[in-house]
Order: sequence, then C-alpha cells, then structure tokens
Amino acid sequence: MKKLLLIILIFVFQISFAQNEDLFNRLNAIHNNGTTFYNVDGIDFTSQTISSEFNDKNLKKTYRKNKINKNILIETDKQLSYENYKVVKREELDNGLVSVSVNYFVKNKDNRISIFWFGYYYKNSPEFERKMIELILSDEIPKSCFSNLKTDKINFAGRKIELGGSCNWMNINNIQCPYYGQMNWSVHKTKQSSDLSIENQLKATKIKNGGKVILEEEVEILFEGIETKAKKVLYDFTGVKSLLTSMSGGKNLTIYYVSEKIRDNYVSCVLSFWNNDNINPSGLPPLLEEVMSIGGK
Repeated sequence: MKKLLLIILIFVFQISFAQNEDLFNRLNAIHNNGTTFYNVDGIDFTSQTISSEFNDKNLKKTYRKNKINKNILIETDKQLSYENYKVVKREELDNGLVSVSVNYFVKNKDNRISIFWFGYYYKNSPEFERKMIELILSDEIPKSCFSNLKTDKINFAGRKIELGGSCNWMNINNIQCPYYGQMNWSVHKTKQSSDLSIENQLKATKIKNGGKVILEEEVEILFEGIETKAKKVLYDFTGVKSLLTSMSGGKNLTIYYVSEKIRDNYVSCVLSFWNNDNINPSGLPPLLEEVMSIGGK
C-alpha cells in the first residue's frame, strides 16, 4: 500500500513539474525598482513586497496607496493557502470591451504585505492567480524567466535578438526603439488565447489612442520565418493632441496585429511605427524587420 501511494505521489509530482515547466517556457519577467512585472498567455501581472507588517492598520494604508476606497468590496480567497484580501474591479469600455483589474494583499511567510496585480479583458482567472501567487511567494520562478532591464539583447518568444542599447522597455514584453519602431508580444499555450489577445488589443487601441482608422486590411507577411496573415491598421492622428503624438511627432501610425505558432508556442504580437520613423525600402523600420517582412517568401 505504501509503495502504491509512493508511485501515485511521484506520478502527481511529475505531472505538476511538467505543467510548470511548460508555463515557465512561456513566462517572461523583469525586476524594476522593487516591482516585478510578468507576462504569459496575454496576461500582465505584477508583484511587490513592502516592509509593512500584515495587520489592519497597515492594510488600510496600503489600500489607500493603491486607490482602493472603502466603498469597494474587499473579499478573501479561501482557496489560497496564504492569508489574503482581494479586490476585483471591472470597467466597461466601448466596443463591448471590459477591463478587469484584480489586486491581492497577501500575508507572506515573513508576515509582510505582498501585493499582486493582475490585468485582463472580459474576465479574470482565480485559478491562474492562485497558482502564480503560490509560485512567486515560494520563490519557484526560474531565473531563466527573467529578462535584463538592458535592451542590448532581448528574448523574443524564445529567440535572442540583439538590439544594441538604444531601445527602451515600455512594459513587460513591450520594446520601443526611437524612430525604429515598437512591438509588444505574449507567448500563449493555445491558438484561441493568442487570437483573443490580438482581438482585444485591436479593440483597446481603437478606444484609447484617439486616432481615426483610415485603413484596415488583412495582409500576407513572413513572421519569424512563418508565412501567415496579419491585420494591418493605419491610424491618422492629424489634429489630435495626445501623449503618443507629442512623444513621437508623427501624424500616422501603422500597426500590424499577428497571431501565429512560433517555436512550439503561439505568439500574439503587435508591431507599430510612425510615418516619421526610419522606414527602410522594405516598408518597415529596423525593429520590425527583426521579426517580420511584408509578403510571403
């Protein structure tokens, strides 16, 4: 009986290890000023630990700093193995898009407050949140998942790309090179997840940036050596005053939205450039040329 139990435990451990290894192959993270930023399967999330002890007085202060007022419902996730408080915020945007933000305030093993934030569209996943909180607080995220703040070399969905030091991280898996273009991406387990991420980003771009769509079409491209199709959208910002235009100085923004299987995983990627960027004869700026070309082989 003991031998059978041992065999079952080993089998369960092997399944759990394989599942985690698959997750870690898709996960990317960056440490920055006390906060760690993560992205996997189209989900952005963060973690940080503050020096305050986990008690009512300090929690109230932490809520205020995180813009959580007393009228917001504060829940407890009883399935999480750490003492915690949880806040879920939903915001209905245009085009039927719903933004979901989830905060956890967790008592870690040192009796300090660990804060987690998860961002989604439409609905959140408590199972995913519990899993990531457990892995992070148990310090089980491999070092191989972490990228350097320096941008001379980046990990693009499993391939190292040398960019030099002139580019900047705008967010996790979001790189911008002045006058050379910008791209953000996520690595997914399924095609459905990748396609949905692209669809949501397209809707969000139309809502948030204030530009006018003057062209929207499907085009053939070569993405990481794979022939596929992308949604190409051209936005006109003439006469629009925004942070985007003030930073770039451009009037027209071209964006390609791509979802494709790359290196055993699915990748959602949004690639963009302004009309005043350094555009090569290929029709693309240098950063975009690193991962795509227009037309087939």
